[in-house]
Amino acid sequence: MDSRHLPLHQPTTTVQPSVSVVIPLYNEADSLGPLVEKLLGVLRPMKEPFELVLIDDGSTDGTAERLQQLTRGTPELVAVLLRRNYGQTPAMAAGFDVSQGSVVVTMDGDLQNDPDDIPRIINRLREGYDLVSGWRHQRQDKILSRKLPSQLANRLIGNVTGVRLHDYGCSLKAYRRELVEDMNLYGELHRFLPALASIEGARIDEIKVNHRVRQFGHSKYGIDRTFRVLMDLLTIWFLQRFLTQPMHVFGFAGLLAISTSFLMSFYLLVVKITGEDIGSRPLLLLSVVLGLAGVQLFCLGLLGELLMRTYHESQNRSIYRVRQVVRGGSPVAGGGAVEDA
Repeated sequence: MDSRHLPLHQPTTTVQPSVSVVIPLYNEADSLGPLVEKLLGVLRPMKEPFELVLIDDGSTDGTAERLQQLTRGTPELVAVLLRRNYGQTPAMAAGFDVSQGSVVVTMDGDLQNDPDDIPRIINRLREGYDLVSGWRHQRQDKILSRKLPSQLANRLIGNVTGVRLHDYGCSLKAYRRELVEDMNLYGELHRFLPALASIEGARIDEIKVNHRVRQFGHSKYGIDRTFRVLMDLLTIWFLQRFLTQPMHVFGFAGLLAISTSFLMSFYLLVVKITGEDIGSRPLLLLSVVLGLAGVQLFCLGLLGELLMRTYHESQNRSIYRVRQVVRGGSPVAGGGAVEDA
């Protein structure tokens, strides 16, 4: 059978895993062996079925070959080899699609995240949360190039999204399966997964985790990611406030521009009637520009509304999420039957 037609969800073990650890990899051949060894040493004593879903994002240093070698002697290991380098968000999305566990844990592949923290973050998730994020409270990175920009970004993201975490950039997170299936990843939105989860109504918590000095390779991040973060932050802000009602932002701006243009035009008409020349006035040009811009913004809002309806209806995607249903008349605590949604 052509590999292009193989389904993503293929069972890799005879037992359905309850925990999936998803790790995107890019040029991490040196750290791969110690990473898998450490993960197995932590997860096997937990006495519950698990899988390691490692995604090679088009590495050029032999990561894919090393990953394939490790799968031969590790039944819990699932190797996902992407055709080229797509970026961390698509690689993480591929891992989510392939994973089967009811709990999904993500982390980096450079051994800076500590696998020993995985049992703690899973236990916290099972206390009733949908997402638990790690907080690198003693971060082992350079202050000026990594720690200070990260602190500023965390405050900015928290103020804009309303989801206040100490460490948005920590890859060590745990998710419930239903939350992962609700979130659609694209672009470079992996940095804003807690904010995306809040749009879905998730209960979010944060715990302190260990952070280590990088042992192998070098960081894949540069100063250029600052600008990408700002652009993505604007996207998240818009999604949180106007995902299902784009007319509220574009339509309001359009009506404001049209109203201002009308008032300017009325004033110029009065001036013209009094006998003054208005042909050389900048106000005339401004009123025309505002009128045209207002009409365009209003039409853009209408198109946005149509696109949103097409998006939700074509995918049969609901605009709400139900956490549970409580039915009356059943002999349970509180007098109602509870159904998890």
